[in-house]
Amino acid sequence: MKTLNDAFEHTLQDIYYAENALTKALPKMAKAAGAAHLQEALKTHLAETKEQIKLLDRVFEAIGKKAEGEKCDAIEGLIKETESIIEEAEGAALDAMLIGAAQAVEHYEIARYGTLREWARQLGQDEAHDLLTQILDQEKATNAKLTALAVGEVNAAKPRKATAKA
Repeated sequence: MKTLNDAFEHTLQDIYYAENALTKALPKMAKAAGAAHLQEALKTHLAETKEQIKLLDRVFEAIGKKAEGEKCDAIEGLIKETESIIEEAEGAALDAMLIGAAQAVEHYEIARYGTLREWARQLGQDEAHDLLTQILDQEKATNAKLTALAVGEVNAAKPRKATAKA
């Protein structure tokens, strides 16, 4: 990569891969969640993610490129970490850690979309800028919903008393 345009296209392929990978990870997260509101939030974000992929298809179209992903090591690592959480945690800890994992993904996406949006503006890609702004706003809203869910419900849950094992 030698130009800002090269960096833009590469990063766009990276986030496209990431969003597609999340469509496989989010159902597993929702299934593992114990709190009904967390399950619903993850299912809702899955639907949003699928719509974001459609918006990314439009971004690729707007810049005259084929929509394709390039392996994103960052999202692979975040998904692997989430899979470990699902295997190792349970109860309130599982839900709290799932929210933390989901927010790690959201923060990654917010960083990527913020960068892509500004690069699109710099490159004079107005349509791409507008589409990326839509996605960025959705990611920020999802992060805020996860924070509210954590603070208002999951993190505030009273811990269960340990039961003696016979």
